[in-house]
Amino acid sequence: MGSFPQTPYFTGLNEPVGQEVRLTGLPVQGTIPPEVRGSFYRAVPDPAFPPKFADDHTLSGDGMVSRLSFNADGSVDFAIKFVETARHKAETELGRARFGKYRNPFTDDPEMAGVDRTVANTTPVWHAGKLLMAKEDGRPYRVDPLTLETLGSYDFGGALKSETMTAHVRIDAATGELFFYGYEADGQASTKVAYCVVGADGTLSSEQWFDAPYCAMMHDFAISQNYALFPIYPTTSDLDRLKAGGEHWHHQPELDSWLGVMPRYGNVSEIKWFKGPKGVHSYHMMNAWEDADGLLHFDACLNSTNAFAFIREPSGIFLQPWEIKGALTRWTVDPRGPAGEVKESEIGPPGDFPVIPAAKQGQPYDLGWMLTMNPDLQGPPLFAGPVGVSFNMLARLDGMQSAAPQVTQALPLPPMGGYNEPVHVPSATPGHAGWLVMIVDQQTGDNQFHHECWIVDSGNLGAGPVARITIPTRLRPQVHGWWVPQAQLDVLA
Repeated sequence: MGSFPQTPYFTGLNEPVGQEVRLTGLPVQGTIPPEVRGSFYRAVPDPAFPPKFADDHTLSGDGMVSRLSFNADGSVDFAIKFVETARHKAETELGRARFGKYRNPFTDDPEMAGVDRTVANTTPVWHAGKLLMAKEDGRPYRVDPLTLETLGSYDFGGALKSETMTAHVRIDAATGELFFYGYEADGQASTKVAYCVVGADGTLSSEQWFDAPYCAMMHDFAISQNYALFPIYPTTSDLDRLKAGGEHWHHQPELDSWLGVMPRYGNVSEIKWFKGPKGVHSYHMMNAWEDADGLLHFDACLNSTNAFAFIREPSGIFLQPWEIKGALTRWTVDPRGPAGEVKESEIGPPGDFPVIPAAKQGQPYDLGWMLTMNPDLQGPPLFAGPVGVSFNMLARLDGMQSAAPQVTQALPLPPMGGYNEPVHVPSATPGHAGWLVMIVDQQTGDNQFHHECWIVDSGNLGAGPVARITIPTRLRPQVHGWWVPQAQLDVLA
């Protein structure tokens, strides 16, 4: 194509930017808390060239890594740079798109056969002093956390055998271990899943493979103190469909969902598959935890179908966004007994991008935050992102160990405003719940947008941001982000 498609995925706030930028001394309103010293990294999909096909979408964009640096003197700097993947280099060489449909190598230019086609655009992962840009269709790329220069594809020193690594990892704060998995581990539409454990020193210590009930989009998973949990939802892939030039994903509402549970240091032969409801889908989990009775609870942002129209519609599912039912939902199972069906209960509002303190990962927890929609919004929302509409309210939930957690605080945005996913920064003050750092987009006119980084007291959302940092350049919506404290960066300098 000679120009970008004039579809919602490439217009408005989703309009491609494709510019590498470095800015220093950003304007700051308010006071940046002393704990907010470090870097906020974000993964931003942004296509360098118009796609080969007009029905392409946001998540095919080249990965860009963004860094907001909160410096010791209270100043803030910003930088964003392309991840120099093999795909990006190959397309830059000719100045045009050479890779075809989303996750379908059979639609690429023939000479691209065998070239790593991941765009590394979903999550910046920080562990053992390394910054990895990950997308679940391939291995991650390592990026210099200070310069943002790409250091190359990363396979844990040759130890990783899986062809893929998820964009969602879990880190045990007590042990420093990294837990991850890769689905379609040995190729397109495969049922093979690789479950991996990485030591606190960055060494891959374990990689075990198992078969999922079917080839599913496994975007996220969870760990508890003693278990690893693998949710399976019926967004599926089919090799014959791919070879015919079709879409990687279709949603199949007639299929059951599943929750695989195994001891997190055990053997994959120990996995038990608990049956969930038909047709549901979740992209992100808030947490998994075990109660005093040994029951295992799995808290996820669950929807009645896949949230992405570019997956639903090729599957023959045509719904308006408001027709999709969703809620923060808890599945409870007894991991010590025989596999059966999950017990399901709604525990929070519809929404996504759940956040908890890192120290509570896999542990019983009392509070969490998530993005949702303001039911009292008096005006239009902000149209942006892969779903089509940005979330416009930040909510806090308390009593997460109870059967009925409550939304106790909220921070809504005005019309045509939208939140990107927050990161949590812990507080040094005993009893203080820490800070939430996030990018807020506001449409100010016809194709005009204002972008700020907000720092919000996570225990006093209604007070609004304690600091607002203007980012005076056009931004595209992020997917996910990661917070790295300055002390961990200083050892690299």
